[in-house]
Amino acid sequence: MRSFSGVSLSVALWAALAAGMIGSLQAQTISSPGITEPILDSTLGTPVAGIVAARKFKEGDFVKQGDTLVELDKSLEQLEVNRREVVLEPLKADYLANKSLYEQAKSSVSKEILDKKESDYRVALAEYELAKEQVRKRSIVAPFDGSIAEIHLQVGEACQIQQPILRLVDTRRCYFVCNVDAKAGHALRTGLQVGLEIESGPVPVSVQGNISFVSPVVDPASGLMKVKATFENPEGKVRPGVAGRMTFQETANASARK
Repeated sequence: MRSFSGVSLSVALWAALAAGMIGSLQAQTISSPGITEPILDSTLGTPVAGIVAARKFKEGDFVKQGDTLVELDKSLEQLEVNRREVVLEPLKADYLANKSLYEQAKSSVSKEILDKKESDYRVALAEYELAKEQVRKRSIVAPFDGSIAEIHLQVGEACQIQQPILRLVDTRRCYFVCNVDAKAGHALRTGLQVGLEIESGPVPVSVQGNISFVSPVVDPASGLMKVKATFENPEGKVRPGVAGRMTFQETANASARK
């Protein structure tokens, strides 16, 4: 009976210790510092050189996709469009008239003549479209909805090819980017919900994020891997660029491994 009682005591003791270890594992939280950045952040320029003729918006303005933001001087290019249009119209009318005659029975218009008329018209049309494209290249159009964060050139200043002219950002959806210890974040996966505490004035902002990227490689020098979590920021409470922390329960990793 004593032996049985001793065994029972030992089993109970080990059970208590195991329960304590499991409880501490469940309570363990991993925290990683990181930085915030907007998902959409573009520095815009033009594929041509020129002089800034107009700025349609000012810094801080919210713009819609397709809005014209900046225009370079395009007076010469517009004159070329007008010239090409003047050349195009009679060639088009001549081609259509000969095509109508050719389609009539006993027409005096041969296939060779019609083909030449069509070729002249098609070439003039292509040159007209190319001239319009040169005009289009002299305008910077918003590629997405967002706010103008910076404008680098004033009206009258010269712009070089691909020179940055303005920066457009959309802060309504952001990334939280951090480097997580490879062991602690072994089972992090896209779609996993995590907690984010982000600096915003005197009181940090707590938001929920979803893992959107886990690096497939680990930095061999530090043992860290890059992780990105996406979070919504519709009211602009977080200004991208500020620091914060990402937290997740280590037990989430354990359950994911199972």
